[in-house]
Amino acid sequence: MRLAERLDVPLRERNTLLIAAGYAPLYRERALADPQLAAARRTVELALKGHEPYPSLREAPVNMLRLSMHPRGLASLIDNWYEWRAHLLARLRQQIDVSGAELIALLAELEAYPAPARNNAPGDTDAVVVPLHLRTPQGVLSFFSTTTVFGTPVDITLSELAIEALFPADDATADALRAAAIARRE
Repeated sequence: MRLAERLDVPLRERNTLLIAAGYAPLYRERALADPQLAAARRTVELALKGHEPYPSLREAPVNMLRLSMHPRGLASLIDNWYEWRAHLLARLRQQIDVSGAELIALLAELEAYPAPARNNAPGDTDAVVVPLHLRTPQGVLSFFSTTTVFGTPVDITLSELAIEALFPADDATADALRAAAIARRE
């Protein structure tokens, strides 16, 4: 287990190693609704609340990767689709390395989606993040993403939970989102 910890073997895979060696699994996998995960649920809600006034997709089964890459999703509205796609697929491959093989089918699905008809311009090579440029009725809005994970999980559910949030990458996007939030409240 010390070697697995040093190698950052995912908790699910550590259990697999233990079972293969004839030991009982060490890490539990609780549902997020489990009373023992109440503090974690409150933390997730706090993170989502802190993301306001920016909209959140809180209804299952929303998958931001599918939503942004699918031809009938946001793909046709993304100005820098090729750059955004490369970024998302690279990040998904990293998540597969960390959380095990559960996401391999999603990766194959996303890789099979066709490119939108619109030809995208190459990305800014001086950028410090890969932005998402989304065409909207308010103009092109620019976002950057952050991913929040639990730093010291000993539960499989928490070890595999990640919150992806998109934040305005420029003042014009922030202003447009604030205006939309105000309009929703009125």
